[in-house]
Amino acid sequence: MAYTVYNFQDNNDVKKIAEKGQFSVVEWQRDLSVSPWSAQTAWFSSEMNVRRRQLIANLDGRTGVALQAGAMQWTVGSVQSTTGVKGAGDLMGKMFRGAVSQDSMIKPEYTGTGMLVCEPTWQHLLLIDLAEWGNSVVLNDGLFLACDSTIQDSLQRRSNMSSAVAGNEGLFNLRLDGSGVLALESPCPVEEVIYIDLHNDELKIDGNYALVWTSGLEFTVERSGKSLIGSAVGGEGLVNVYRGTGRIMMAPMQPATNYNTYAAVSTD
Repeated sequence: MAYTVYNFQDNNDVKKIAEKGQFSVVEWQRDLSVSPWSAQTAWFSSEMNVRRRQLIANLDGRTGVALQAGAMQWTVGSVQSTTGVKGAGDLMGKMFRGAVSQDSMIKPEYTGTGMLVCEPTWQHLLLIDLAEWGNSVVLNDGLFLACDSTIQDSLQRRSNMSSAVAGNEGLFNLRLDGSGVLALESPCPVEEVIYIDLHNDELKIDGNYALVWTSGLEFTVERSGKSLIGSAVGGEGLVNVYRGTGRIMMAPMQPATNYNTYAAVSTD
């Protein structure tokens, strides 16, 4: 069995911008599939690095990949798909994880030999080797796109329930353990990502800027000041606090509400 793909990765408008393990990221330098009334928006988007990007997994028959539900666009070769559910107990666990987080309940797994291509996205795609993070990370909601099937997913609970209620966020975050590569959909490119290493210290962030952090860190939501009056006067209110020893990946901006579409420019 053999296949050949033309006018995709060899297209002059397609550039490979990242590669780790069996994953690679390609970026379309221009968007030519436009109409007269959307061409101006497409041109300015390209100039400001707002471009279509796609994640590719080259399966070699040894390690499969797990995807966020609905992320697959096409596959070629001898590639098989399963639900990734390993029995009734595993199904119940995945249903619970899906109910308390923004990530999909079922993450399909693809195995075999061939190529898998994910749906295009306007967000930035980051590849992370878990070995560089102590083989265990926690993700902010909605960032997971794909990972090697050698990585196991579970939930990490906030340090206390009151912090989740006070911060108006969920009580659980997606946790990934094991060896392999993880692919994230990020609101910012890798060139702008901020890394902070803590050594028995603490980091306070006023907003939902943290993307990834090592699972050994304690994560709570607390008042920025020592009292309610102090927090109110300071104007910050509640902040996300990370304590202990570990690493945090932080974005310089809040996640966008909708990256996957841009409005067409009206000619009226």
